[in-house]
Amino acid sequence: MTLPDFWNNRRADTHKGDYGHALLVAGSYGKMGCAILAARACMRSGVGLLSVHLPEQGLNPIQCAVPEAMTSLDADPMLFSHAPRNLEKYDALAVGPGIGTADRTYLALKETLMAWGGKPLVLDADALNIMAIHRDELLPLIKDHAVITPHDGEYRRLFGDDDPAEMSAKYGIVIVRKGFHSRVYAPDGSLYVNTTGNPGMATAGSGDVLTGILLALLAQGMVPYEAACLAVFLHGEAGDIAAQNQPQATVIASDIIENLRRVLEKV
Repeated sequence: MTLPDFWNNRRADTHKGDYGHALLVAGSYGKMGCAILAARACMRSGVGLLSVHLPEQGLNPIQCAVPEAMTSLDADPMLFSHAPRNLEKYDALAVGPGIGTADRTYLALKETLMAWGGKPLVLDADALNIMAIHRDELLPLIKDHAVITPHDGEYRRLFGDDDPAEMSAKYGIVIVRKGFHSRVYAPDGSLYVNTTGNPGMATAGSGDVLTGILLALLAQGMVPYEAACLAVFLHGEAGDIAAQNQPQATVIASDIIENLRRVLEKV
């Protein structure tokens, strides 16, 4: 797969503002690691600026683990309870890793989606679980501009046995059906079947890493379907490199992030 210019052929006269400002909404008490993994993956994938909206309990951990990221603190110290401010300044948004499914979080997600407009958007993990509970209210809010990244269980909770290609067309969204040979469905009927990745990537936090990569690509201006295809490819390729240097059973999500930089050496 051909990498975009912002990955390996940047102009000499550019600055961080040229590579997008991403907003990640992630984490809750006991699940701040999800925010850290997604944020690290986003920064490693070339985004110019990243802000992470998370509860106050996550401030010190994320500033230590991802010093490159800025923070936006929620009013609740434990969970996502209010929409971030100044949404107009961000180029792309991802919501979901580790946010939980509390009632206040559902209301905050709804408020955020209503205020976000039609800019690029990624929903993953608990954002999809909330959407499955409040499908009729929330699905119309992401029509025609979102990428969702469900694994099989999340997909079934959201759409049952409905065909992903049909759901992609019906709601105008890109669907990344994660798993062995992840599939990316576009509303126009396009389908990408990924060939990278290995069983060692079936580990906690791997999906959070994919969310971070995808968020970075969208913030840098890629259209949703192309960004989703490249994200699953890069994610799997980085996991394959990690598995070349250790047994698959010992691969962890952080290994995928660390090997993103080595993808350039192979592609």
